[in-house]
Amino acid sequence: MGIAVLIVEDESECLRRFVDVVLADPALTLVGAVSSGQAAITMADASPPDVVLVDLGLPDVDGIEVIRHVVRHHPQAEVLVVTMFGDDAHIVAAVEAGATGYLLKDAAPRQIVEAIHAIRAGDAPITPSIARRVLSRFRALHAPAPATAPTTAPTAEAVASPLTERETEILQLVGKGLSFADVAQLLEVSPHTVVTHVKRIYRKLAVHSRGEAVFEARSMGLL
Repeated sequence: MGIAVLIVEDESECLRRFVDVVLADPALTLVGAVSSGQAAITMADASPPDVVLVDLGLPDVDGIEVIRHVVRHHPQAEVLVVTMFGDDAHIVAAVEAGATGYLLKDAAPRQIVEAIHAIRAGDAPITPSIARRVLSRFRALHAPAPATAPTTAPTAEAVASPLTERETEILQLVGKGLSFADVAQLLEVSPHTVVTHVKRIYRKLAVHSRGEAVFEARSMGLL
């Protein structure tokens, strides 16, 4: 059947372009092309896709809500945002909702096809300019904190977590949409080390994909 793709785009010209892109690739299967958020939710529930290609500026239900619904109810699916919004607010909202890829609408058809395949393979395709902004934000968030007095013993919640501190950190970054290579660069480790940690995360959480790992970790209160 190939990779099942659901397209959510309210601009008719863009919708046709995305549909043509999917139909032109024999490894992709179009399960639906809708122009509203509510129709996207209904279609996703009726025919669960592998990848949802979604715009953020929809006329009814916000694209962010569509992402949240897909992540919550169909954790096996990956969400690829293709939008005109490149500002921090939309980027952060989308990755926090669970999107694992973020492209701007000026992406070439070839880039969109490659992104669909990449996101299904476990990568996190992001338009380069967007990736730089995401990395800058995370570098700021993970800047070394001033030295403080020793903390008290770990809380019961931390002790109960099946993930190590490093595994939790990697899962948080992966859940925000960073690729394994980006995580490796940010944490100053090799991509192989990141992949090894991710495999351990999958095994500990009994999942098989990035989306399932993030969903399960959130359900367990680990993220």
